[in-house]
Amino acid sequence: MAASRIAVAGASGLIGSALVRSLADDGHEVARLVRRPPESPDEVRWDPERGEVDTDALAGCEAVVNLAGAGIADRPWTRERKAVLRDSRVRGTDALARAAATLEPRPRVFLNGSAIGYYGDTGDLAVDEGAPAGEGFLASLCVDWEAAAAPAAEAGIRTAYARTGLVVSKAGGAWGRLFPIFRSGLGGRLGSGRQYWSFVSLHDEVAALRHLLDHDDLSGPFNITAPEPLTNREITAAVGRVMGKPTVLAVPAPVLRALLGEVSREVVGSVRVLPTRLLEAGFHFSYPGIEEAILAALREG
Repeated sequence: MAASRIAVAGASGLIGSALVRSLADDGHEVARLVRRPPESPDEVRWDPERGEVDTDALAGCEAVVNLAGAGIADRPWTRERKAVLRDSRVRGTDALARAAATLEPRPRVFLNGSAIGYYGDTGDLAVDEGAPAGEGFLASLCVDWEAAAAPAAEAGIRTAYARTGLVVSKAGGAWGRLFPIFRSGLGGRLGSGRQYWSFVSLHDEVAALRHLLDHDDLSGPFNITAPEPLTNREITAAVGRVMGKPTVLAVPAPVLRALLGEVSREVVGSVRVLPTRLLEAGFHFSYPGIEEAILAALREG
């Protein structure tokens, strides 16, 4: 994509901030959506809970990227927390998609966040974008999250969904909490360790999003995960090798359930996801292996 104006919601998050840096480095003008009054020309006011977006400030955007949403594993899934997780994604996506549909000229692409939680617990079965949605709260959330982008697609805007895996980064997310534990020598497998973790380096996550933005023939769902998902036991051993730390400790599943409640299902559940459509679209991973991804994360500034 030639240098253009791109709107990004969720620009302060782990993935959003990395994407904004990448776009700015390549000369794109980034309009960051914020919930407070704008403090600079590159900020656009929106209120996702109320469905309000300053469409005038979005004028001229070639692309709209929506990565906004409350943290999935930040706290236990109480009824109130589930409502926050759903509203922050579904209402925000609907508001932004409707705003994009009203713009003239319309953006060329609406890129919406999603997650591999869409597939539920797949056990040892490898799945790609052709698989149906799974069961459980997160799968249901992802279905509704993606469906909320319909106003953009119905307006003729190319719409793609980035079903992201576990992003390997020391800057945040699940891995941001794991690295300090392993560095202290207290890391180990979670539950049985046989559950599959579909991971992706932060570098490849951003590169994949850029790939989806740049190619006008790409729409629909895309799994953003490394080509070969590994079990938690295999990943734990890899972290130990790279960091030179023991990984003999383990956290039993009952303890995880006691500590995390329903969130523990996502920790000990198995999601073996393949990025079939992304590979078919010509994307090349810079860090396809777990040790490469871990080393890349440790080099992050």
